[in-house]
Amino acid sequence: MGSSAKDMDVEGGGSMSSGEHEEKVEIGHDPMSIEHKDRERDREKEKERTKLRERHRRAITSKILAGLRRYGNYNLPVRADINDVIKGLAREAGWTVEADGTTYRSRVPYPPVPWVRPLTGNSFSPITLSSPSLGQLPSLVTEYDVKPAELAQLKESLMSKAQFKSSQKEVAEPYPANSEGGVGISGSITNSKEVALDQVRHGLTSVLDQDFMETAYVPVYVVIPLTVFKERNKLADPSVLMESLKALKLAKVDGVMVECCWGLVERDIPQQYDWSGYRQLFDIVKESAMKLQLCMSFHEYKESDIIISLPTWVLDIGKENPDIFFTDQQGGKNIGCLTWGGDKERILEGRTALEVYYDFMRSFRQNFDNFFEDRTIVSVEIGLGDHGELQYPSHSKKNGWRYPGIGEFQCYDKYLQKNLKSAAVVRGHPEWGIAPLNAGHYNLFPQDAHFFCDGGDYDSYYGRFFLQWYSQVLIDHGERVLSLANLVFEGTDIVVKISGVHWWYKTASHAAELTAGFYNSSNRDGYTPISRMLAKNNAGLKLVFMEPDIIAQQESLLDVMASPEGLQWQEY
Repeated sequence: MGSSAKDMDVEGGGSMSSGEHEEKVEIGHDPMSIEHKDRERDREKEKERTKLRERHRRAITSKILAGLRRYGNYNLPVRADINDVIKGLAREAGWTVEADGTTYRSRVPYPPVPWVRPLTGNSFSPITLSSPSLGQLPSLVTEYDVKPAELAQLKESLMSKAQFKSSQKEVAEPYPANSEGGVGISGSITNSKEVALDQVRHGLTSVLDQDFMETAYVPVYVVIPLTVFKERNKLADPSVLMESLKALKLAKVDGVMVECCWGLVERDIPQQYDWSGYRQLFDIVKESAMKLQLCMSFHEYKESDIIISLPTWVLDIGKENPDIFFTDQQGGKNIGCLTWGGDKERILEGRTALEVYYDFMRSFRQNFDNFFEDRTIVSVEIGLGDHGELQYPSHSKKNGWRYPGIGEFQCYDKYLQKNLKSAAVVRGHPEWGIAPLNAGHYNLFPQDAHFFCDGGDYDSYYGRFFLQWYSQVLIDHGERVLSLANLVFEGTDIVVKISGVHWWYKTASHAAELTAGFYNSSNRDGYTPISRMLAKNNAGLKLVFMEPDIIAQQESLLDVMASPEGLQWQEY
């Protein structure tokens, strides 16, 4: 009985154990479970592949953005995406992209007018134009996204006008047709009151139909060279000057621009100002009913055969203390203007450079206040550096520079060196208190100088510190002088001239701009701080481009990675 029971238990136990085993085997080989695990495995693999593709895409995007920043001068944010790239491309093409993505053309350029032929021979010969044919219109208009209805309206308008003119022989008489089917203009141009909106928008009106009566007026000023003065600040020939101004007035010129030279007025003795020649000149201008634009010139003046240096008493001080002038790495001095390191140093007979500038401007205002009161003087340009431009004299031909060299830093006088060392100590790196030793010389190209080449020291921690300091000295100088000018010339427009250093603009470092004091490398906008300083002091900006001297240099603009239009677009 016990044996059979035990056998039953064993059998029962064996059967349960077998059942459980079989059940486990059946669960482990369930087709649904296997398929589920396969799907999970496939999903994991797809996730990994997606991650790899995303990493690859980001790597490509990173390289594209880095290339655009370095070589294309695109000011893209650190975490830029494709939208930022599209915005940059759109802005470069002349479109405005708002924050919400709204995009529209910033400025619609006038299309070229192919029926205008260039003038030849005598500049006073009649202008010759060819009438546009209607077959030309589609190619002219479609580029500017004109709707078909507008195009049809334009064709109809031109056809109706052509029919009208052909029927009005008396109107056509002053404009006889030439042998080539064009129209010669020898008299005044008849204004048309019927100007279609689409014609105005796309610049498709013919010259005969244009009406300029409601366009913004642009005043015209002519520079009077200082050759009108003879020795000791006296006019050479007042009668000839008067006749010249009358001729300009008849030519509809609004006024003249005159440079008031520090070296001509405060020539021999500090604070002894001789304005007699300028008084005589301004009286003649006022009598001619013309306006005056002036320039306070605290620099050496050159015009053809005349050179007006800094005051002789300043040059005498410079012989004993040459550090009052800008200095390059080799110790070369630029005596065309004073170093900005002397703005707050009493280096000029007990006065600082800022005090000298202020006293000169105040004396001018006191002597010619009546010209400001009656608005004969409409604006004053403030000279802020060599040639009157707000920039370091880093591209000085007197020191051996030739286009398109990168130039040299001009901060080796003892006053700017002292300033640099103090800034380095404040930054916590006293060892940074020296100017770069590997920035090359005046006529090197960027890739030949270790400081400016791709991956060079200009983008190192030290390089960024130095360039920030160097450009800030320029901005601080402009800030100080303009704040004084606003006190003296309150109520009068103030203008500042800035040099357009456009060669090597398309390189990563923008080396020529860096030596001039514009910290405008491919990953930094160097002109916005200057614009903010000018806006703060209510000063206008005049951008002056240095043009190559010879045709061979003009043709080499591509070789030197120049971009005048890119620089102008950035600054304005």
